[in-house]
Amino acid sequence: MKLRHKLEYAPVWLLVHFIGILPRPLARAAGILLGYKMYFLLARLRRVGMRNLELAFPEKSKRGRKKILRGVYISLGRQLAEFCLFPRYTRENTKNLFSYDGFENYEAAHAREKGIFYLTAHFGGWEVSSFVHSMHGHPMHIIVRDLDNPYVQRLVQRYRSLHGNQTHDKDGFARGLIEAMRHGEGVGALMDTNMTPPQGVFVNFFGTPACTASGIARVALRTDAAVIPAFMIWDSVLGRYRLRFEPALELIRTGDDDADAIANTARFTRAIEDIVRRFPDQWLWVHRRWKTRPEGQPPIY
Repeated sequence: MKLRHKLEYAPVWLLVHFIGILPRPLARAAGILLGYKMYFLLARLRRVGMRNLELAFPEKSKRGRKKILRGVYISLGRQLAEFCLFPRYTRENTKNLFSYDGFENYEAAHAREKGIFYLTAHFGGWEVSSFVHSMHGHPMHIIVRDLDNPYVQRLVQRYRSLHGNQTHDKDGFARGLIEAMRHGEGVGALMDTNMTPPQGVFVNFFGTPACTASGIARVALRTDAAVIPAFMIWDSVLGRYRLRFEPALELIRTGDDDADAIANTARFTRAIEDIVRRFPDQWLWVHRRWKTRPEGQPPIY
């Protein structure tokens, strides 16, 4: 097993370091080219993506959905290039590469000193967002799923934590969430992956029930932490990423803990849907988002 992991790690290491030594324009071109090739090579993921797009955008033509899906792989390739360049980036040499949008919303939430949940998704440059924010002096806790290959996991973790971010496996950080909020810290959470009960509850996503993690809503209700939609958007006009902070979402509080957790999870999911509708080619459509079905409903995939 250890030898297999090493053999798997070698090409990943070579790819990351090869792209990482290229000038940024060439690195980005290489990443986009690789992403575009993956679009043609990964037929199973293409099928998942097209099925998801059929559910979300029934009004679009097959050609229109294919165009969105190709854009997803271009977005992934672009982010891969940025990730490979992380060790070379500083605040000084990236002033014209990234920008903030709505930073006052972050400042208002931070001033409350009750903790911040960065509500985000596998959208745009999600890996870039936490890196850039930490590089500007705002490190956070990042909830992740550890990778199966321990060597790749160490490489990815090192890049993610170059400026003080701390990564935590999603299955082992539940208790740490409340403690982080009590200390007024920030936690980044990707809330757009398929879950299973009881950790997940069903809320609508593009009009179809999707099993969604409710833990963030429950902790936010308990601690009064601010929940800020935060997305790293690729701006094709500016030719750079914009880290957009929306105003903190007002939590629904009726006194019924379970009902409030579901209602707020639905509100959080709508915030993700809103940004995906605006930039559909920047969301990870190849994930089986609707895999878990309500009891009695047939499978989607």
